[in-house]
Amino acid sequence: MTLDEAVAAVSGWGQPRVLGRPARKSAAVSASLDGVGAQALPEDGPAVTAVEPWWPGEGRKSATRVLFDGDDVFRTPAGELFRRAGLRGLPVDTSRPEHPVIPGVSLGFTRQTSQEVPRDAGGLPVYVTPVLVGGGDYHDHLRADRS
Repeated sequence: MTLDEAVAAVSGWGQPRVLGRPARKSAAVSASLDGVGAQALPEDGPAVTAVEPWWPGEGRKSATRVLFDGDDVFRTPAGELFRRAGLRGLPVDTSRPEHPVIPGVSLGFTRQTSQEVPRDAGGLPVYVTPVLVGGGDYHDHLRADRS
């Protein structure tokens, strides 16, 4: 979809914001629903190439859920979320622990925040903060087996 179509798609959530410079094709559409933020990102031209939902933030609650195959992305501990994906046959690339990806689906998670949140033994936030959803080949550039 185009930037204008993305604005129209999220207008039911409230007043969307266009971030950046639409004339230079470097803009994004940002909106929020019940505390869960989302950005539509047209990164390589006029079409949206990815959407990135964000958790509500430290100390905030939301009834809105972001689901991945039935798992609540922002309420399921990241280790469990990735383990379950693996059990479903989806390889999770954790070679960059703060930015794990599931290539081919294509989901990119972030386990990084400056907020005071619970952390695992390795110092990473227990839960993911945003998840970037792109086309099936979006994260292919990160794959080690790519020739």
